[in-house]
Amino acid sequence: MCVFVPLGSAFAKTSEFEAGANPPTPSHQGLLSPRMQTRVASTGPGSWPIATSRPPMQGLHLTADLHGCRCAPQWLTDAEHLGAACVDAVRAVGLHVVNQVFHRFPDSDAGPGGVTAAILLAESHACVHTWPEQGAVTLDVYVCNFGGDHSHQARALMDALLALFAPKHVDAHELQRGERAAPESPYR
Repeated sequence: MCVFVPLGSAFAKTSEFEAGANPPTPSHQGLLSPRMQTRVASTGPGSWPIATSRPPMQGLHLTADLHGCRCAPQWLTDAEHLGAACVDAVRAVGLHVVNQVFHRFPDSDAGPGGVTAAILLAESHACVHTWPEQGAVTLDVYVCNFGGDHSHQARALMDALLALFAPKHVDAHELQRGERAAPESPYR
């Protein structure tokens, strides 16, 4: 496995990598654009590539599974309506929309098709998936916190989306992203 670090970036100030430095090979260079000249290091089989000279990742990932949603049916089945409400909520909490995709799935024997609303943020992303036949929704809000702590806005966005769907029951999870796995982990 290899590490690709843009030369001249803040992440490439030293050539020290956890597994030692190996020069780029011609096979690697053919895959990269001229803007992405790289320093490459092998990290060994079965491990993830990690450069030691970069700032730590410190993202916040919020998820919630909503059951017994008591909202108006349009929030579960109308992609454009739900998408507009999501974009409004994103902007209201001070996050920045980069792009968006709203999709309604076809109806089935179980009932009307659900909706996926995916919003790409300058800070990362927010996704909503609905199951109208079950009155259920899954929410996913992630902020990478690069350049500033956006955790407060992520939590405010999650609260706004929870209010929109008015669920009877919520299974919510908060995960701090970017922590290094323990050495015994196969995903370190």
